[in-house]
Amino acid sequence: MSSERKILIGVISGAHGVKGLVHLKSFTEEPEAIFSYKPLTDEDGEREFALKIKSTTNTHFIVEVKGVKTRDEAEALRGTKLFVTRASLPKLKKREFYEADLVGLKARDAKGKDCGDVIAVHNYGGGPFLEIAPVQGKAFMLPFTKTCVPEVDVEEKYIVIAPPEGWAS
Repeated sequence: MSSERKILIGVISGAHGVKGLVHLKSFTEEPEAIFSYKPLTDEDGEREFALKIKSTTNTHFIVEVKGVKTRDEAEALRGTKLFVTRASLPKLKKREFYEADLVGLKARDAKGKDCGDVIAVHNYGGGPFLEIAPVQGKAFMLPFTKTCVPEVDVEEKYIVIAPPEGWAS
């Protein structure tokens, strides 16, 4: 796992008002934590963003971006994804994982048979689901629970899955 790998932690979703403020959606577990990570960059790492919180709503922050003074400049940032390097994220406890670390892992059954690859992690509010592209057939979703995913080894790049009967057929 590369410590220089970029991890998506937020997105600028649009302009707010006429003075260059933007709406910021945080993807961090504690939404305010996004302001503690430095540097925040675009995906290529070519542009850095210095943010200053101005206000909050139930769904996002209203933020000043250093160097952005007009609505047009703020609107130009709409859709800008904000990244940090993997190395800048806090260390995790046992059985805790960054979703980005799960993508690309091999999925095996309890006997070690290759079942495919984790291609995405989705969370629609009821907890995370792993999207797995099987060796053959269509991709399927599996709840990321101890029952369905009893083992995760990020260092060795695999998970063990135990889908319910008929789940992946």
